[in-house]
Amino acid sequence: MTAGNETKKRCTWAETDPLLQQYHDEEWGVPEYDSRALWELLMLEGFQAGISWLTVLRKREAFRKGFRQFDPAKVARFTEADISRLLNDEGIIRSRAKIEATITGAQIFLDMKKSGEDFATFLWGMAGGKPIQTQGPRPVQTELSVEMSKELKKRGFKFVGPVIVYAFMQAAGIVNDHSEECFRRKAVTKLKRGTL
Repeated sequence: MTAGNETKKRCTWAETDPLLQQYHDEEWGVPEYDSRALWELLMLEGFQAGISWLTVLRKREAFRKGFRQFDPAKVARFTEADISRLLNDEGIIRSRAKIEATITGAQIFLDMKKSGEDFATFLWGMAGGKPIQTQGPRPVQTELSVEMSKELKKRGFKFVGPVIVYAFMQAAGIVNDHSEECFRRKAVTKLKRGTL
């Protein structure tokens, strides 16, 4: 096989769909340190509850449009009219509980910021300030995801159980869960940042 024809070895979950492949190759596991982007990702992970991540990815642009590019200041001011608008938006996952949780999540995000607590610093601080490099079998939750889930729930976030939080940690690069055989593992490992 020539170098140009080699098939990239990916994490098995990303091998079934071109959109999943693109997401895996460009975004998944890349350490994210931007508070707003982390909040958006956590909210989207909440919408994933009980649904495949591929469904969320296919609807991500519609979510961004419907939730005003996930600007917490705008989402925090959403009214019942906005909830009705979103419940009628066929482009997104239409769950009143998840929509309301996102609005509440925006308000909590802003309250944390107002009190001097940066969302990214809060999350990364729990992980020791740098990506955790995993090895071996990939769990669906860890002690850290349980702890982070408790802390998020304590602040009032919803749809942040330990399994959802672990999926969020993987996506946000808080843990590098690319398989040892995956071509992205080494590249993502090099992206780690010492401290916040």
